[in-house]
Amino acid sequence: MSKLKLGISIGDINGIGMEVILKTFADNRMLDFCTPVVYGSSKVSQTHRKALGINDFSFNIINSVKDVNAKKANLIECWKEDVELELGTSQEEAGKYAFLSLEAATKDLAEGKIDALVTAPINKDNIQSEEFNFPGHTEYLTEKFDGQSIMLMVNENIKVGIATNHIPVSAIANTLTADTIFSKLKILNKSLVQDFSLNGPRIAVLGLNPHAGDNGLIGKEEENIIVPAINNAKSIGIQAFGPYPADGFFGSGNYKKFDAVLAMYHDQGLIPFKSLSFGNGVNYTAGLNVIRTSPDHGVAYEIAGQNKAEESSFREAVYLACDIFKSRKLDHEINENPLIIKKQQQR
Repeated sequence: MSKLKLGISIGDINGIGMEVILKTFADNRMLDFCTPVVYGSSKVSQTHRKALGINDFSFNIINSVKDVNAKKANLIECWKEDVELELGTSQEEAGKYAFLSLEAATKDLAEGKIDALVTAPINKDNIQSEEFNFPGHTEYLTEKFDGQSIMLMVNENIKVGIATNHIPVSAIANTLTADTIFSKLKILNKSLVQDFSLNGPRIAVLGLNPHAGDNGLIGKEEENIIVPAINNAKSIGIQAFGPYPADGFFGSGNYKKFDAVLAMYHDQGLIPFKSLSFGNGVNYTAGLNVIRTSPDHGVAYEIAGQNKAEESSFREAVYLACDIFKSRKLDHEINENPLIIKKQQQR
């Protein structure tokens, strides 16, 4: 298989996005897995390289994907003008350029010029504009591409999906329905099979209330919404179990018995996930017809430009995008020629 072309948006230019990109691809071994195509600006890259003291690495500057060099890390110039960076601060201008990078990468992904996308962190506030009026990458990409998405946090030991994404805590209970949870379970199950090559995956479903409602004593959502969704999932062959009290579920290590966990809201899933795997986790937008991953951290203004950012999560995001690309290719081949694949496996 030829190397996939991996698009990379640079995120907030005053954050650590460019730093983790530079540190990741300064290691030439990464080019064994993919051909990187960074969407940004050579001048922004140079400013970050200077701040970090990186003198032995530079991008191959190109104007379009057709000009990529498979033996280099490539950078497409998305704008020509000089941009004055204020590393570690939030600027309206930084949001503008973060969107230009994301927009260009998304366009090439939609046109099939790149095979997958890794997004560096954005500032969800300064990127807001008429063109980007979304709570985050997940919602933006869900509108741009086919499929229904689920935010799936991934590392080698645990996968946590989120039923309600980026919404206020006050809106969670009114947003959750049995249909919503059932839909997320279907998306999650399909992704585990198609993207992670898991056969008959087991999915744990968390309750919404403390102690999973204590049989209705601390809330009725488990009885009225979550249990019916789990039963609907079981009726179509999905191995879904629960609802489990979130605190004891993670504290006892019960999550290790399952292939994935469906949390009801953002912090319920992400707090334990990041506590267990911060720095090595990946945010994957599952359920779409395209592949997008991202590191598990934000813009980290407090350490931007200080050569303190760890690139491990970004590197894992690159690895996961490559792995999912291969898994989807295999899944397609199996479903297209099931008898041929079965015979090959029997030999």
